[in-house]
Amino acid sequence: METRQGELELPFPELSGDQPPIPVRMLNEHVYCPRLAYLMWVQGEWMESADTIEGRHRHKRVDKPAGDLPDAEQAEAERIEIHARSITLSSNKLGLIARLDLIEGEGNIVTPVDYKRGKRPHTARGVYDPERVQLCAQGLLLREHGYVCEEGAIYYVESRERVRVPFDEELLALTRKAIAELRAMAAGGRIPPPLEDSPKCPRCSLVTICLPDEVRFLKSPELAPRPLAVSRHEALPLYIQQHNAKLSKKGEVLEVSKDDNVLATARIGETSQVVLMGNVYITTPCLAELMQRDIPVTWHSYGGWFYGHTVGNGHKNVELRTAQYRASFDERVCLRLARGFVVAKIANQRTMLRRNWKPQDKPERALADLKRIQQQAERADSLETLLGIEGNAAAIYFAHFRGLLRAAAAEDEAIVQAFDFTQRNRRPPTDPVNAMLSFAYTLLVRTLHVSLQAVGFDPYRGFYHQPRYGRPALALDLMEPFRPLLADSVVIQVINNGEIHPSDFVSAAGSVNLAPDGRKRFIAAFERRLSHEVTHPLFGYRLDYRRLLELQARLLGRFLLGELEDYPNFTTR
Repeated sequence: METRQGELELPFPELSGDQPPIPVRMLNEHVYCPRLAYLMWVQGEWMESADTIEGRHRHKRVDKPAGDLPDAEQAEAERIEIHARSITLSSNKLGLIARLDLIEGEGNIVTPVDYKRGKRPHTARGVYDPERVQLCAQGLLLREHGYVCEEGAIYYVESRERVRVPFDEELLALTRKAIAELRAMAAGGRIPPPLEDSPKCPRCSLVTICLPDEVRFLKSPELAPRPLAVSRHEALPLYIQQHNAKLSKKGEVLEVSKDDNVLATARIGETSQVVLMGNVYITTPCLAELMQRDIPVTWHSYGGWFYGHTVGNGHKNVELRTAQYRASFDERVCLRLARGFVVAKIANQRTMLRRNWKPQDKPERALADLKRIQQQAERADSLETLLGIEGNAAAIYFAHFRGLLRAAAAEDEAIVQAFDFTQRNRRPPTDPVNAMLSFAYTLLVRTLHVSLQAVGFDPYRGFYHQPRYGRPALALDLMEPFRPLLADSVVIQVINNGEIHPSDFVSAAGSVNLAPDGRKRFIAAFERRLSHEVTHPLFGYRLDYRRLLELQARLLGRFLLGELEDYPNFTTR
C-alpha cells in the first residue's frame, strides 16, 4: 500500500520594512486576470467605467461605518452580538489589508458579508472564484485577529440574494496560492501577458490601458484586434482667454465670469481639461476640485505660449518612468525611436502633399525626394545625422506648402497677400500662415503633454529631442508624426474653408499673431480635428485623434516595458 507524505504548510514571510500589504480586493482582480491586478496594484492604473460607477453608487450605504468590532476575547467572554460595517483589518503575517463591508456574529464566531452589485451568477457554487477568494481572505484576516470564522456570505444587491460561502480546504488553498502568486508577481516586476481572446476584456474598465488585443496582434498578427480602444471622449477641453476672467465652481458646474457677469458655464463631468490663456485667474476651491478629479489646468501666455500645467498627485506608475529614464540614456534605443519618429513624420508630410495639392501638376519631384529622404532617415546612424535629414525634408515640404492653399488662386488680392506662404519662420512668426503654424504646434504639444502625463510618462525626458530647461522633449518626440496630420492640416483647413480672414491677425514689431476672435475659431477648428475619426492602419478599427494620441503613448509604454519589440509609429495611408 502506497503512502504519501503529508504536505507541510509554510507560513507567509511576514512583511518587513516598507513593503505594502496587498489589498484584498487585488486578490479578486488577480484571480480574475493577473494582468489587471498588476496594472492596478503595481502600476497604479485606473479608469472609470459605467460598471465601476454603478458599483460605487450601490456600495454607498455599506461604506458608511456603523457598529464596532470588539476584541475577540472580550466578545467571547461577554457574548457580544456583532454587527459592524466598513471595518478595516490588516495583518503583517498574511501581508493583507481589507475593508470589510459587514461583519456579523455573536461572541468570537463571526461571518464576513461582502456586497456585490448585480445578480447571483448561475454557477454551481453561486459565486465566482474571484469573489470566493476575496471573501476567504477576509476570513483569514478575522482569524488572525482571534475570531472563529468558518464561512462568509456574498449579498447581491440587484437580485437581493445572499449566498453562503464555506471556507473549506479547497478554498483556503486557492486563497493562499493567490496571495503567494500576487506577492511574487509584484516583487518580480514583470507584467503578466494579456488574456487571449477573452470575453472578459471588452467590459474591463482598463481595456484601453491594458491593450490586450493590440499587444497580442503586434507580437503575432494572426488574429485581428477587436475594436476595444475606440470609445469617444465625451469630455472636452474648456478654453478661457477673456482678459481678467475668473473661473470658479458652483456645485457641479464651472463658471467663467468677469465683473460678476457669467460669460459661460461647463459641467465638471464634461470637462477633460481647462486651458487658461493670458490674464485669467481661478479660485482655490475650483482648482482643488479639478486637482481632486485629475482634470489638468494648463497655463498659456495671451499669445498661446505654453507655460505648464497643474494636476493632482499625478500618475503612480513608477515602473513606466523608470523604463523611460533607463531607455533615454541608451543611445541605441534613442536612435531607434528617433528614426521611427522622423520616418513617420516625413511619410505623413509626403501624404499631405499628395492628398492636398491644389495646382493641376502634381509635385512629382518633391514626392520622389521626400521618399528618398525617408529612406535615408531609416538608415541614419546618429541623432545629428537624423536632424540634418529631417531639416532637408522640412525644407522641401514647406517649399511646396503654398500649393496646398487655395488662397494662392483667390480673386481677393488681400487674401492672396495675407496667406502668401514662402518659407517657415518662427520666434516670432512674421506672416499669418507661420503664426497659425506656430500656434497649432503649441496646441498640439500641450495636448500631447497632458496625454503623456495622464499615461504616466515624464513629458520632459525624451529620446530624439534632448532635454533642455522647460522643454517637454517627449511630447515633442511623439508630436513629430502628427505635425502634418493635426497641426498643418488645421492651418490648411481654416484658410481653404475661409474660417480665418486677413483681418483676424494683429502685427507688432515684426511679429504676427491671431487676434482673439480668430484664435477662438482656430481653436475650435483644432478641437474638431482632434475629434475626427480615422482608421488605424495596423489595427483596422476607427478611433478619433484624441484616443489615437493616448493609444500611441500607451504603445510606447508597452515597448519601453519590454512587451513589444518595436514602437509602431502612426502613418496615414
